[in-house]
Amino acid sequence: MGTAAGPAFDTETLRRGIEEHNATTLLSLYADDAEMRVVDRNTQPSHPLVKHGRGEISELLTDVYGRDMTHKLEQCVIQGDQVAFTESCLYPDGVRVLATSMMSLKDGKIVDQTVIQAWDE
Repeated sequence: MGTAAGPAFDTETLRRGIEEHNATTLLSLYADDAEMRVVDRNTQPSHPLVKHGRGEISELLTDVYGRDMTHKLEQCVIQGDQVAFTESCLYPDGVRVLATSMMSLKDGKIVDQTVIQAWDE
């Protein structure tokens, strides 16, 4: 007896959204009530940047993917309802950014994401 698989997470949409700088494409991967936390030098673990819902997440994605820089999906691993990926970015002046994300899924959509990022200074 098999079990019915839920909707699969679309890694090609993730890659396309990241590498084509398309916030709308990326936003299609999120559940309406998703939450995103960002930890970096400015928003440290005890006070992360937190975005609730697709509206707030959309604002952040539009800002990040609207910048003059390249984005590349380096690695992506899916295990059940968990996704992890690494993204590398490069500004025209040579500054590099590396971000890693861990996400939880429900019905194939992102419901929770933690992003940890570091950049050249």
